[in-house]
Amino acid sequence: MPGLRVAIVGACLRDGTGGSPTAVLDEAPIGDEQRRRVPGLAGTSHAVFVSAPGGPEGGPVSLRFFTSEGELPACGHGTVAALAFLAARNGGERYRTTLHASGRVFGGWSLWDGTEADAAFEPGPVTLREPPRAEYEDVLAALGVPAHAPAPGAAIASVGRPRLLLPLATKHDLAALAPDFDRLRTACDRLGLLGCYVHSVPEPTGRVAARMFAPSIGVPEDIANANSTACLAAHLAGRGTTRIAVDMGDSLGSPATITATTRPGPAGPLIRLGGTARLLRVLRLP
Repeated sequence: MPGLRVAIVGACLRDGTGGSPTAVLDEAPIGDEQRRRVPGLAGTSHAVFVSAPGGPEGGPVSLRFFTSEGELPACGHGTVAALAFLAARNGGERYRTTLHASGRVFGGWSLWDGTEADAAFEPGPVTLREPPRAEYEDVLAALGVPAHAPAPGAAIASVGRPRLLLPLATKHDLAALAPDFDRLRTACDRLGLLGCYVHSVPEPTGRVAARMFAPSIGVPEDIANANSTACLAAHLAGRGTTRIAVDMGDSLGSPATITATTRPGPAGPLIRLGGTARLLRVLRLP
């Protein structure tokens, strides 16, 4: 691993600050066990390996995502970070490419101003189902959710791996959560869930606050989780909300914002996720 050059990208910034630090690096001839070590060595929750052949439009790009627990089929804020990394390398104002990840092919775009990139991509179709409350009672207990706090509209959603979307009545209830992470991991593993995305009831403007707990993949709480935001956008599209802006990371001292818009598609809503990202620093792993 000596000599691996790693860019640390702040993904899904809010008003130019905060965001989720993400390790982004070019594809390298190392094994998966070594890839799992990259986030810890880089001081990030996730690492993205980018295979980009180049070309005037960037050419097709392959992405692989890792946490300390192993490879993920998808990572939304990691995709935003990779698009910013590629836009900075490309150097032009506009960057567009086709992304490949775990058998999925989807479009990605960004606007680069020399400092930050406004990135967007289409994560693909979301599957949704509404579970009975008895199915996720263990998750509620592990999260420490008060009896009065859950709001109607819980769902199990997937854009790669399933996770529980759990609405709470107030932002105060959301901020007050103090999960038992060992218990939460056990409950999520039993249900085959990536984790639990807990969110406030959307305001009329589409503003939402959210927290993502995913100890099963080695991330007790995620600063920003764009794919779960895509799942929420698909869920809310069926209720007439077509544009949301989700604030995350406040409980971790790193405010982040992810945007999502939906439009009708032949097999369900078509989703576009967006976020702003900035290159924070470059390091070489020890």
